[in-house]
Amino acid sequence: MVPDAAGAGLTSQRARDRLIRVLEGQGIRDPRVLDAIRSIPRHLFVEEALSHRAYENTALPIGHRQTISQPFIVARMTEALLEGGPVRTVLEVGTGSGYQAAVLAQIVDRVYSVERIQALSRGARELLSRLGINNVNLRHSDGADGWPEKAPFDGIILTAAPKEVPEALLTQLAPGGRLVAPVESGAGRQQLVRFTRTDEAYVRDILDAVMFVPMLPGAEQ
Repeated sequence: MVPDAAGAGLTSQRARDRLIRVLEGQGIRDPRVLDAIRSIPRHLFVEEALSHRAYENTALPIGHRQTISQPFIVARMTEALLEGGPVRTVLEVGTGSGYQAAVLAQIVDRVYSVERIQALSRGARELLSRLGINNVNLRHSDGADGWPEKAPFDGIILTAAPKEVPEALLTQLAPGGRLVAPVESGAGRQQLVRFTRTDEAYVRDILDAVMFVPMLPGAEQ
């Protein structure tokens, strides 16, 4: 377990173990993903007034019209990213609270995470540092640009939904790498999609119906 992860009552290890049983019941099987979610103190990534709901399987507001994703979605996206081969470096587009990055950091060697809202990026940096998670690099920038200086990535994960996945992100995938993203599919719907880079093309698999905040351009101070 990461440092500073203890909780009591509704944020205790018992509450986390109960969440893990829920995720297993929904089909999450990868022990690396389950162990990472069990170890990360999600109650520290939400507003203090909502900490008693941190281990419910639900999305919660984190301010700035953003949310921390439902634990099942975090687990599902992480599992989908890991399927198909080794993953050492991951680019996350949309740091938000830092929770998804913290989960990934328990599994992969290095996470690079970009966030367009400066206050969220700053808050995530402080919390990850407090938890002793030192294999996450953060940047305040437009997520559509990715982080080309650190490419290629074995995996890329988007935590906001674009109308189409930016070409710049696909080109930052390593051969054999996977990109997992919610993508708008029309009529207000979104689909969770995985793109796998092969020698000839990007192979597209539709995984689930989802609902994320939209991916917006630019960077906010």
